[in-house]
Amino acid sequence: MSDYIIETIDLSKSYYIRGMKITAVNDVTLQFAKGEFTAIMGPSGSGKTTLLNLVTGLERPTTGRILFEGQDITEASEKDLTMFRRENIGFVFQMYNLIPVLTALENVELPTIAAGIPKDEARQKALNLLERVGLKERLYNRPVELSGGEQQRVAIARALINDPSIFVADEPTGNVDTDTGLKLIELLSELNRERGVTIILTTHDRVIANYADRIINIRDGKILEQITNTKLQSTSDAA
Repeated sequence: MSDYIIETIDLSKSYYIRGMKITAVNDVTLQFAKGEFTAIMGPSGSGKTTLLNLVTGLERPTTGRILFEGQDITEASEKDLTMFRRENIGFVFQMYNLIPVLTALENVELPTIAAGIPKDEARQKALNLLERVGLKERLYNRPVELSGGEQQRVAIARALINDPSIFVADEPTGNVDTDTGLKLIELLSELNRERGVTIILTTHDRVIANYADRIINIRDGKILEQITNTKLQSTSDAA
């Protein structure tokens, strides 16, 4: 079995808009180690979100390959990709994507239905996760009754309910204030250490990115550089 949980090989994704070819991801080869916390940085339109969508099977590449634990999933059927995501991926989106009519507890429980987890077990897991993210007193509040940071913590708990091996977050702190964003990223860092889950997130914020083991800088769909945490620490010490 591969030492890497996700690998991309010569990965590219192009779109045609009004007859013009736009290459969002351009010949990217990357490896994501099991349990690694990776931050992908770049300006708007650099290809960050497209790269996330490719490695999680939400989009298919134009060229190149994607391996999950050494197995090629590039040509997998939609049914198999859906199963792959259900069993292995936890998603957190910038806009939270919570169901407005459901309580925090019900939102977190929702993925367990498709996974076939017994109701009592799902309820206990959801309660434990909401307590872990600091929302023990907000179980029965609906999203409109929660702050942005609280909604994002519900989304984090929901993404973890099925014990994914990979946690993916697209600008998870983009819609909250700086203090709340730091608390959220500290929570993710703790969960990474405690659970050993592989985290891949996108961000514009260097302070947020510095919590990661590795920072990947992307521009115009190409990888510009990869910086490890030890290098970041050395730079900080030198300053």
